[in-house]
Amino acid sequence: MIEQYDSDYLKKNFFSIGVNLNEQQISQFLLYYDTLIEWNSFMNLTTIIEYEDVVRKHFVDSVSLIKAIFDLNEKKYSIIDIGTGAGFPGIPLKIVFPNLNFVLLDSLNKRISFLNHIISVLDLKNIIAIHGRAEDIARQSDKRENFDLCVSRAVANLSVLSEYCIPFVKNNGYFISYKSEKVKEECDKAKTAINVLGGKYEKQIDFFLPESDIYRNLVVIKKIKSSPAKFPRKAGVPTKEPILT
Repeated sequence: MIEQYDSDYLKKNFFSIGVNLNEQQISQFLLYYDTLIEWNSFMNLTTIIEYEDVVRKHFVDSVSLIKAIFDLNEKKYSIIDIGTGAGFPGIPLKIVFPNLNFVLLDSLNKRISFLNHIISVLDLKNIIAIHGRAEDIARQSDKRENFDLCVSRAVANLSVLSEYCIPFVKNNGYFISYKSEKVKEECDKAKTAINVLGGKYEKQIDFFLPESDIYRNLVVIKKIKSSPAKFPRKAGVPTKEPILT
């Protein structure tokens, strides 16, 4: 199966964002895709299934974090990926930057089964998948304010997502939210929540995926002080009652 996929397409798309894949990384991405499609046949992991779409919209999009954090290949950042689903952005980032240390968090146990399988078949080190809700895991002493970076491609309002994510980040670390639309108004509304949680809005980085009109946006938030102990609130509350004032 793997031999039928166009590795040149994979290399070309990554090269367009400044990443030169080696042969091992190419093999890992092709195996990742093959396994994703196999498991997707009996488990709802992604609605994006065509090879070229997965390469561009999942793999390259995930690694676009390099547009915000330039030294991913130089430092052993500790990173938590909230609502990782099928492993995006964490696993593509781990393939390209094996020096990074990852925790993948998802609330559905069947996804954790897939993630543990893919971590094993790709022979990835210093990466674990854990089952739980961000509201609960962020209260654990070994997870709270313990990560250099928190990333998320989860579909949620930025005010809500900030409450889930910022408590995981160390002071002077970053929470980076992947967005697929222009979010100026959403960012403006989220600034109160960001400030309350100890963060500071820094910037948005917008771009298009390679050779396409597919818009993407990275919202960069720096952690400047500890998050108040009462956050995140219990499960369901951030969504129902987001911090707005």
